[in-house]
Amino acid sequence: MNELKENWEIGRNWQLIFPLLGILGLGYSSFRLSSLFLNQDNIIFNLFSVSIIFFGLLKLTLFIFSKLEKKWDVKYRWELISIFLVFAITGSSSVFVSRPLIKLIGINKENLPTFAYWTLYIFIGFIFYQILLVAIGWLFGQHKFFWDFEKKMLRRLGLKRFFD
Repeated sequence: MNELKENWEIGRNWQLIFPLLGILGLGYSSFRLSSLFLNQDNIIFNLFSVSIIFFGLLKLTLFIFSKLEKKWDVKYRWELISIFLVFAITGSSSVFVSRPLIKLIGINKENLPTFAYWTLYIFIGFIFYQILLVAIGWLFGQHKFFWDFEKKMLRRLGLKRFFD
C-alpha cells in the first residue's frame, strides 16, 4: 500500500479514492468492450478476455499519464486520475442532459433532416459539455485546471474576446 501511495504521490488516505475509481472504471470499460466484441456464454473465456482488455487499457492509460504529466500542470500524479474521471463523467453527462432538452424543444428526426438534427444535437451537447466540464471539475477539486482548459478551448474556437 505504501508503494501505491508513493507512486501516485498520495499524502492523505482519502486520495486513494482516485486510483480505486480509476481501476473500477478500467474494469467496467474492459467488461463493456469484451461484451461488445465477444458474445460468448463461456464464463472462463469472458474473464480471460476482460483480463486481457483490462491490462491493455491499463498499459495505454499509464502511457498516456506519463505523456500528459509533463504537459499538464498538476502537482500530484493522482490528480491525473481525477482529471480523467472528470472528462469521462462530463462526456456521458452532457448526453444525458442534452437529450431531454432536445425532446423538450421538439427537435426530432421526423421533423428535421438527419444532418440538421445531428448538427443541433452535437451543438447543444457541446454547450452542456462546456458547462458541465467546469462544474464537475469543481466537484473533483480541479476547478482551476478545467477553467484554464475551458478558456484555452474557447479561445481556439474564436471566442477570445470573452476571456481577455
